[in-house]
Amino acid sequence: MFDTDLTTPLSDERRAEVIDAIARKIVDRRLETPAVLFLDMHKPLSFVASQAMLVGLPFLGIFFGAQPVADVSKLFADPANVEALISRIEQMSAETFRQVQGDKPCHTELDSASSTDPETSLG
Repeated sequence: MFDTDLTTPLSDERRAEVIDAIARKIVDRRLETPAVLFLDMHKPLSFVASQAMLVGLPFLGIFFGAQPVADVSKLFADPANVEALISRIEQMSAETFRQVQGDKPCHTELDSASSTDPETSLG
């Protein structure tokens, strides 16, 4: 059901859920760097953006659902939440990088193995 009270801030649990959902979508699409730059540059305008989302709620709600748009609008009403989103994106990106690198050998291991193996040297 749609929360009609748009003035009530998000609960801490819902805030964490919304931040995690947005950060996960950004990291899954490998858009961490542009997203962090965009959010950091436009942090002072986050309140204006949240109010613009409320104005566009009838139209945005058709495509994304009214409740998610209202939740994101409430999230961006406070610049501290933007900083929390940036931090979460960086955390998830680092976790993803560690998982990917954990499955592959490091470049220095490959280089040292090829330089000591006489069969692989071109010399």
